[in-house]
Amino acid sequence: TPESYVVYMSPKGTPLTQNKVKQLAREIKHLIIICGHYEGLDERIITLCVNEQISIGDFILTGGEIPALALVDSVSRYVDGVLHNSESVEDESFSDGLLEYPQYTRPQEFMGLRVPDVLLNGNHKEIAKWKQEQKILETKKYRPDLLNKKD
Repeated sequence: TPESYVVYMSPKGTPLTQNKVKQLAREIKHLIIICGHYEGLDERIITLCVNEQISIGDFILTGGEIPALALVDSVSRYVDGVLHNSESVEDESFSDGLLEYPQYTRPQEFMGLRVPDVLLNGNHKEIAKWKQEQKILETKKYRPDLLNKKD
């Protein structure tokens, strides 16, 4: 259809980011994903049919099926009704350019490690502040390159 947008999963493509995922979810009505295998796709098909090439990283797989699955999964999370809690997509890693804060469940103590007291006190303002601080610390520790992108 005229509303169709064709993506070819390729190592030559622009890197898939959360911003690109959001853009595709918001702006594209019909997404068609083409997957090459081994040597890829005839260049004429790319020239004639493909709107955009997308890569999921600087490595090679035997085909584009796994990258296509990653694209489908990440975009579909923004479709109404896919997630039980639609607010969760706004409070996850990369939603604001940072990694997500650490997660804790029950029991309150596990093998000598406790859930931080702030998460147990019921003060939502303090919890929100802790979450934001932890997002920055987690990003600094595991993906400092993301902090450089925010500048």
